[in-house]
Amino acid sequence: MKLYQIRMQIFLLQDVSANRIQEKITAFIDAGFSCSEKLIIFHEENKYKNYCYDLPFPLEADKIYKKGKIYTLTIRTIDMELAKYFKNVCINNYTTEIKGLIADIRILPKKMLETVYTLTPLIVKTHEGYWRAVMDLSEWEERVKVNLIKKWNRFNNEKIDEDFDLYTSVEFKNKIPVAVTYKNVKLLGDKIQLTVADNERAQNLMYMALGTGIGEMNSRGFGFLGYRWL
Repeated sequence: MKLYQIRMQIFLLQDVSANRIQEKITAFIDAGFSCSEKLIIFHEENKYKNYCYDLPFPLEADKIYKKGKIYTLTIRTIDMELAKYFKNVCINNYTTEIKGLIADIRILPKKMLETVYTLTPLIVKTHEGYWRAVMDLSEWEERVKVNLIKKWNRFNNEKIDEDFDLYTSVEFKNKIPVAVTYKNVKLLGDKIQLTVADNERAQNLMYMALGTGIGEMNSRGFGFLGYRWL
């Protein structure tokens, strides 16, 4: 498995608040999928998309991304064809708020991971809203682990043994849920840090998670990870 990291320069055509930028970036990326029948089908299919992205950098002090300024958007994926799309096609895309400029791509090396931490909120969806109202921590942990295993199995066309430790500790960085506005709905998530377990399965899945995101709604800008090598 190779992990591709794309750094794209984007130009803001309108002011966008930080709590709406994920929605606007998602619309910008989605708009480009109309360039080919294959990408249209990919976009419309209900399946793991295997890419994720961070908030544009730098974030302004007043948390308003400014019209007329250039920002850097980091996108990661484990899909080579998607990496080519982000590098060569998406840069020519634009919406009413965002225009792509240039992009570079590199393969993120695979090394022993010590910790990973969310740079955008991790989402676990339930019919009742925020997960803490309906499940305990062990159930939440199982959802996060199974989600990663399913991504691995479907991408690699295999079924791995699920009996392993994914991490040795989890720390929640937020005392109250982190709210993000998406399509006029406030989604509630968490900022966390995980100490990655020292076994092959955990290391492989967490390396993959750097490219797919962790939790749910990763192609909507959630669950993007930072990391520290050992």
